[in-house]
Amino acid sequence: MTTRRTTTRVEIPLPPASNGTPKRTSSSATNAGMTIIDASAASPWLPTPLEMILLSIYPGTLVFGSLFSTLTVNSTLSPYSHLSQSYAPEHAPSYFAKKSNIFNVYFVKQGWLWITVAFLLFVFTHASLGPKFDVTAFTRRRVQALARYTVITAFWIAVTQWFFGPPIVDRGFRLTGGQCAILLSDREAAREELGDVKEALTHAACKLHGGQWSGGHDISGHVFLLVVGSAMLWFEVLPAVLGLAGLRQARRIQTEGGLVRSAAIETTEPGEKGIPVPKDVGWGVKATMTVAAASMWMLLMTAAYFHTWFEKFTGFVVASIALYVVYFVPRGVPAVRRVLGMPGA
Repeated sequence: MTTRRTTTRVEIPLPPASNGTPKRTSSSATNAGMTIIDASAASPWLPTPLEMILLSIYPGTLVFGSLFSTLTVNSTLSPYSHLSQSYAPEHAPSYFAKKSNIFNVYFVKQGWLWITVAFLLFVFTHASLGPKFDVTAFTRRRVQALARYTVITAFWIAVTQWFFGPPIVDRGFRLTGGQCAILLSDREAAREELGDVKEALTHAACKLHGGQWSGGHDISGHVFLLVVGSAMLWFEVLPAVLGLAGLRQARRIQTEGGLVRSAAIETTEPGEKGIPVPKDVGWGVKATMTVAAASMWMLLMTAAYFHTWFEKFTGFVVASIALYVVYFVPRGVPAVRRVLGMPGA
């Protein structure tokens, strides 16, 4: 009996050649010496392989930190309080396990301020986005970068600060059965939940009454902040500074006509169309990378010493949704891309 071979052919449009004729490349799922292209890898809705590697650092950090704590912390000598979501200072297994550590108080607690300052320094000092130090020069790239920052900031406000009342973190806690508990002694078992205090709608209001959240699921606001803030800085800076194909040309976009094309057709490289070639990295980039690196370190400390596995996981998921909306949806929706653009494009 003769077996018939079937061949799957994938065609991907590439940028026009110098004579204006579109070039096309194709591949066959045969072993005839041609390169095989996975159609899913060409989707505008998915990260490039290099982006996937970079993004995998975040769940890897959370898992490593959680395992480190599980394997190295003696729960008898350093008991963890799920009510206060921390170790007692006198029994903390590390300086970074104390809520009062200087990095938590002055960096994480003020995290969005640091991230905002770093972002603005990059936007207004890097030559690829516009004239350096000229805060009145709002080029297309600069305006779109600020638009992306605005959307990410809106997510941060909605999740951790205010969402038509209590933020999403606090709403989720209450919806999963949480309430404000007043401690009457040092023992967690001896606590009383009282009237108006029990009905406090936000974590801040609960603390104001001298209480603590009890009973619900607390999405980790620290994980959300540190992931969404540092990833935003990486997404903005790396395509402009490194110029790697995996962060620029390998990205796929969907055109107005529904074709999937390389992002190269909308990317202006340094030295083209008046975009200057940066002579050095610049102190704006250095400041941005410092804040991003500090955020990654504190994410590791949060993973090791604060919150449960599931609380950290949900914080990561919410941050991932915000990042996907800002940095991947525009690739597949031309109307959104006209507003938000893409870093380095």
